Amino acid sequence: MGAFTKAAYFLLHPNQLRSIVQWKVWHEPVHRRDPSKETETEKACFRYLELTSRSFSAVIQELNPELLMPICLFYLVLRGLDTIEDDMTIDLAKKEPLLREFADLMEIDGWTFTENGPNEKDRELLVHFDDVIAELKKVKKPYYDIIREITVKMGNGMADYALNAEHNTNGVNTIEEYELYCHYVAGLVGEGLTRLFVESNLANPALLERMELTESMGQFLQKTNIIRDIHEDYVDKRRFWPKTIWSKYVNTWDDMFKPQNREKALQCSSEMVLNALKHTEDCLFYMAGMRDQSVFNFVAIPQAMAIATLELVFRNPAIFERNVKITKGDACQLMMESTQNLRVVCEVFRRYARRIHKKNDPRDPNYLAISVQCGKIEQFIESIFPTQDPKKIALAQAQNSNQAAANTTDNGDTTFLVLSMIGVLFVMGGLMIGAAWLMGARFDMAYEDITARVGTLVNGAAAVSSATVSSIPTTVVHQEL
Repeated sequence: MGAFTKAAYFLLHPNQLRSIVQWKVWHEPVHRRDPSKETETEKACFRYLELTSRSFSAVIQELNPELLMPICLFYLVLRGLDTIEDDMTIDLAKKEPLLREFADLMEIDGWTFTENGPNEKDRELLVHFDDVIAELKKVKKPYYDIIREITVKMGNGMADYALNAEHNTNGVNTIEEYELYCHYVAGLVGEGLTRLFVESNLANPALLERMELTESMGQFLQKTNIIRDIHEDYVDKRRFWPKTIWSKYVNTWDDMFKPQNREKALQCSSEMVLNALKHTEDCLFYMAGMRDQSVFNFVAIPQAMAIATLELVFRNPAIFERNVKITKGDACQLMMESTQNLRVVCEVFRRYARRIHKKNDPRDPNYLAISVQCGKIEQFIESIFPTQDPKKIALAQAQNSNQAAANTTDNGDTTFLVLSMIGVLFVMGGLMIGAAWLMGARFDMAYEDITARVGTLVNGAAAVSSATVSSIPTTVVHQEL
């Protein structure tokens, strides 16, 4: 994109430019890598990291110093393995042992590999792999053991796929094969990273007991990439969409890319997106286990990019014609949001789930299932962070005020009722006494009679008491004393 085109684009999309400027100006890394304190081989490793990964390079270099070098080396080792596996110029008879023995080769001082094809984009990494090996020997043993174990698993998995003639000829057939492939190329990466996080005390150890969460993190990222890269893979004669899905909509794989079958292709892509969306709740749950901000940023940014990419490719016919990707402005906005906290990341997932739901087409056979899955995502987020709706809060406050006013009114009514009853008694009593006086009642004589009777009772009780006391024998009194 030329300078004039960029300027015109940003004039028409000022929010994109605003996001880019905000990221460049306001982003403050949790940790900064200090090249001045690094050895030459360390600097070389970070140089190859930047050459081989645009998306992961920045977040890796902002990691906690405890994990900065181990994760950089972990990425480079797996990238070297992947470079051999992807290179179609390497004969299978040579490729298979290279993949299976890669973990042993990376222990040999000075080992390099120069037989990649000239057009292989990451061949420079393997040409200078001795720098990676030199740094691997300095890594703490627990970290090295994790890196080596994952390399063995991934190398054997890649070798198995390389030998699978059916896969090489016809691609992936079943959903089980599809998810197994994603496990080898992404799930194992997630396993290794989780073990490194826990080993460094930067993540909750309980994650090791819930490895399905780790698996979902890798599956979600890899499935998103496979959906997005369908055109590129088609040009390269590779097929990763499982036949059990696409065969529901078209007769042959080539039919997916014919303009007359565009609606069927979009329905097929909807089912692929649905298959990826089932991992979102696990991904959010996994991110809650991070104990370090830099590690949280490291895992959250790719996941936010993935949900945004799924929304972009959902029912988008352009994926069958060219490679599509989110804009740089959107990427910067996502990175700004993803480097804050889990609540903000959940809001990102909620926002894009709603957009997917809005784009959903009732004519699509996957319409109901996608709507339900979007609802599940919102429900899961709501269970973690209940929405504080201002309207609902205002309504609740109004109801509480009304209830308090009603209680105050009730208390006033009760007091008034009691006073009224007492007043009525006084009035009725007064009326009865007045009526008796009018009829000739002598209240003065009644008062004198009552007074006399009370006096007689009091005098009689006093006399009885005196007589009782005088009749008590003196000896008894002395005994009592």
